[in-house]
Amino acid sequence: MDSLLPGSSRAMMEKGRVLRGTRLAMPSPDATGASLPPEAPIAMPVQDFDVAPPRSRPSPPIAPGLSRVGALFLLSIGAAFIGISMMLDGLQPHGFSAWEIAYVMLAAPLFTWIAFGFANSIIGFVLILARDVHNSRGYQRSTTRIPEGRAAVLLPVCNEDFLTIIGRLSIMERSMETLPGRDQFDFFILSDSSAENGKLEEDAYDCVRNAFVRPVYYRRRTVNTGRKPGNVAEWVQRFGAAYEYMIVLDADSVMSGKTMSQMAAQMDRESNVALIQTIPAVVGAQTLFARWQQFSSRLYGPMSAIGAIWWSDRQATFWGHNAIIRVSAFAESCGLPELKGRAPFGGHIMSHDMVEAALLRRRGWAVRMVMADDSFEEFPPSMPDLAIRDRRWCQGNIQHVPLIARIAGLHIVNRFQLLVGASAYVTSPMWLALILLVIGGEFAGAWRANALLPSGALLALTVVLLFGPKVMAIILTMRDEERRVAFGGTLRLWVGAIMETILSILAAPIQMLTHSINLISILSGRKSAWNGQSRDCDGIPLAEAFRTFRYHVALGAIIVVGGLASGITMLWLMPIVLGLLGAPLLASFSARKDAARALEVRGLMAVPKAWWQLSSYRPLRTRLSVGRSNSVWTAPISVANDT
Repeated sequence: MDSLLPGSSRAMMEKGRVLRGTRLAMPSPDATGASLPPEAPIAMPVQDFDVAPPRSRPSPPIAPGLSRVGALFLLSIGAAFIGISMMLDGLQPHGFSAWEIAYVMLAAPLFTWIAFGFANSIIGFVLILARDVHNSRGYQRSTTRIPEGRAAVLLPVCNEDFLTIIGRLSIMERSMETLPGRDQFDFFILSDSSAENGKLEEDAYDCVRNAFVRPVYYRRRTVNTGRKPGNVAEWVQRFGAAYEYMIVLDADSVMSGKTMSQMAAQMDRESNVALIQTIPAVVGAQTLFARWQQFSSRLYGPMSAIGAIWWSDRQATFWGHNAIIRVSAFAESCGLPELKGRAPFGGHIMSHDMVEAALLRRRGWAVRMVMADDSFEEFPPSMPDLAIRDRRWCQGNIQHVPLIARIAGLHIVNRFQLLVGASAYVTSPMWLALILLVIGGEFAGAWRANALLPSGALLALTVVLLFGPKVMAIILTMRDEERRVAFGGTLRLWVGAIMETILSILAAPIQMLTHSINLISILSGRKSAWNGQSRDCDGIPLAEAFRTFRYHVALGAIIVVGGLASGITMLWLMPIVLGLLGAPLLASFSARKDAARALEVRGLMAVPKAWWQLSSYRPLRTRLSVGRSNSVWTAPISVANDT
């Protein structure tokens, strides 16, 4: 499709006013050119992190929240203790040298981290096998109840492909067309885009605004204070009093009207719940990299999510999108202060979502997480794009570290979640340090050659902890005929899983060094930008990929030389070396769309279809004036061809 340019004819605007016989009366634009309803202000005071506020809701019993976290903790520590004991058998029997102490200090927490992931997965596996997920708040309750409270669907955007944004939005608002209670929902596009991109957005919005079947409002901030959380907070303060709930999305989110309606009805029924977070499934993969990540998340994600839902209970977290929030509770609890000091610990809170969930919980509100059938998001199309996003997330999660102890009144489960989020980025430099320590120790003669290589029992345990969750997820999929067929059948499912495992093994050392570089850069004071994300690409030139991953290639070469010089068995280093040396090639090839199409033709790495990808879905078709030419516009755009 041609790129959208300024300028649209009145004839084309009139052509979009009627859709399937429905005429909408839209409000007049305000003084800034935006289309908005009457304002309904609500106070959103900045929170004092140093003083615990009074509770808005009575505190529930400590159990089962802490008992469930305790069970997770015992499972993790138990598996880690066995593995660490086996590690110690390979060290010197008479005391520990400085090298060996450093080895244990790195290996023990890393092994515990692996054990934690396994424990979470096995909880989900057991719950699904026991078919107790519906009774453990794992799945959204089915309800025919009509929502009573008004809900605003908020779509924050910042310098995105606006036609694609409108495409996704049209999927959602059209899916509400036949639902009872549909008049309770309004949509808001909340733009933080630049003036130039904002002009394009306004022209596109003006051209199609009356083609929607639900009210869709648009406004653009000229001062982008606080990024996305500031964007949402500004809406709350201006319009929040008119709505009981807000459904917060990302620019790449899609959620069905049925799911939104059920979530709003659930909030009506449970007045002590302030937030319900869905587990969005990845959709829209067009490159090999995105298709591989989509397959992985859709195959393994639900089991892991059920485990997290079980132990987090009423203290679930918030991911910033694909969630419904009680507006009054959010306004009362979640006014974020600007932190004192320099980056990464000072300034606006970047990963605001987890903090907001914790602030809701400290006032006594329940925060829950559910599985929903029709909640989706997209994934970065390439390894460099993922690295850019991860750098922002890294800074945001590291910023949480001093807040874990500082924020008064937080529930212990929320403190644990903040710690886990930060730990996810700290483990990468620890893995890197451990690899270099082992090679350096061999070279210096700190231990005899290959003394630290795992025994048969330790190797077996490590394989179970690392790959056991994948096997368990495949077993669950094999037991569900509909799900098994959606993944391409038994043979294609296993072939796809083997391909995904090989690719993940190669990508692991790449991610390890990328996270390490990001962490060092952030701790040195280099802030992350928060601009619009790249959501589409088709290949990366090999020379560009080499420039991007030159440090990975250099580290791979250093490990080869160090391993050969120290006498360590290179077989154990080969997955690391191959991933690092091959990083440019893997990044370049996996960013290609033709590679993804080749898998699609063969039915490999297939995933269940979303509702709009089925033949019964009829996309919105209208006509836009694009520059000097008129073009037929069909929504959705980028997500329509996913498999």
